[in-house]
Amino acid sequence: MVIAIAQLMVVLDATIVNIALPSAQRELGMSDANRQWVITAYTLAFGGLLLLGGRIADLVGRKKTFMIGLVGFAVASGLGGAATGSWLLFGARALQGAFGALLAPSALSLLTTTFTIGKERSKAFGIYGAIAGGGAAIGLIAGGLLTEYLDWRWCLYVNVPIAVIAFVGAAVFLRDTPERGRVHLDIRGVALGCGGLVAIVYGCSEAKPRGWGDGLVIGLLVGGVVLLAVFAWWQTRARHPLLPLHIVRDRNRGGAFLTMALAVIAIFGMFLFLTYYFQTVLGYSPVKAGLAFLPMVAAIVVGSTQISARLLHLLPPRFLMVPGALLASAGLFTLTFLTAEPAYVAQVLPAELLVGLGMGLTFMPVMATATTGVAPYDSGVTSATVNTAQQVGGSIGTALLNTIATSTSATYIAGQVADVARRSGARGLTPAVRDGIVKDGVVHGFTLAIGVGSAIMLLAALVAGLLVNGRAPKHGPVPAADSAKSADAV
Repeated sequence: MVIAIAQLMVVLDATIVNIALPSAQRELGMSDANRQWVITAYTLAFGGLLLLGGRIADLVGRKKTFMIGLVGFAVASGLGGAATGSWLLFGARALQGAFGALLAPSALSLLTTTFTIGKERSKAFGIYGAIAGGGAAIGLIAGGLLTEYLDWRWCLYVNVPIAVIAFVGAAVFLRDTPERGRVHLDIRGVALGCGGLVAIVYGCSEAKPRGWGDGLVIGLLVGGVVLLAVFAWWQTRARHPLLPLHIVRDRNRGGAFLTMALAVIAIFGMFLFLTYYFQTVLGYSPVKAGLAFLPMVAAIVVGSTQISARLLHLLPPRFLMVPGALLASAGLFTLTFLTAEPAYVAQVLPAELLVGLGMGLTFMPVMATATTGVAPYDSGVTSATVNTAQQVGGSIGTALLNTIATSTSATYIAGQVADVARRSGARGLTPAVRDGIVKDGVVHGFTLAIGVGSAIMLLAALVAGLLVNGRAPKHGPVPAADSAKSADAV
């Protein structure tokens, strides 16, 4: 529970500020061009520094970095909540992301090294998987409640008591035995790997306002890919690699990383679209919009803790991943039939339940598979790679699907306005008619983008079915299958 509380804080902070952003923008006088940095500063620092954070956890000890991450995250949150200007808030969000990059890999690697027995491990990963899958939705709910009933600043202040509780719990309950002397820091690898990740995450963030054809976006994405290619080359030659390549070469682990990335690409756009659908199309308040996600959160918890956790030690992981991804794909496909007319109970609710169950079935075995059989001194960087797949997938998914939605909506609205003007003349285009066209166009863009997400989720099911061929774990301790290879690598 200590690990779960800390992980929840990191995951929900990626979305909790979204609903508070309009209020923060008005109070701090942010420009429309700069307001995205409240989100981008966090994702850049978090996504770019994860590999470094994971290796530091291996180097100095997971419990120590976990507790340092908690303190730093709490301080950064307090600074952000007290910000008197926009750039102070941007800096605090970047600091949050940096300490989150230290905290998240430490949390998952502590889970991996603490729970090694079959049923016990399944229960622990069931709770963790529920948080990984539902954290974004929980952030939207919390953001709505805090913004409407308290103040936008409490979306940041709320992290302070959470971090204090987790810190005390960590001091009392967590145990760690760092493997000193076996891990070294690869400085060139840090520069190449973190630089490549920052470039890709930043490129995806800029693709939302600028478009994928913009020169800066293309330059960042190409530069990021080149840096990561050089990083991969360097890891084959470095004496002490930042990311030992045997970690990603393993068929099951590599399949789990890829499944995670694809699933998050497909899902993250849905959170964005449904938030806008609830508030701009259906006219929900921030609180009502947040609460509308509750059924999905409940389904994720049930799928992860009551189904996956009970079956993971009995079934091969892909027997959970594939049905889970198919359920999520079906739920996303259901949303492609949305219209501007209110249809929460008839369409949104069934889709949320399907997607939630699917995510609960998918995320938990993905994380368990990705971290199984890793030597303790590689657990931090392995956990960081899982988080990196999730973070980069979220950045790509949000930017890609948002571009599809906005471009499709603009084309639809322009065509409908021209059609009405041609048939009825300028008088026929009343404010009510124009408003109806805009809402129809927005929903049309959402449904097309979510349809693409559904197809990507099908691809995740295919990847899991073809690549992840591991057997059901036994009831005994999970073996560190890569120990010998890890020793050779480091």
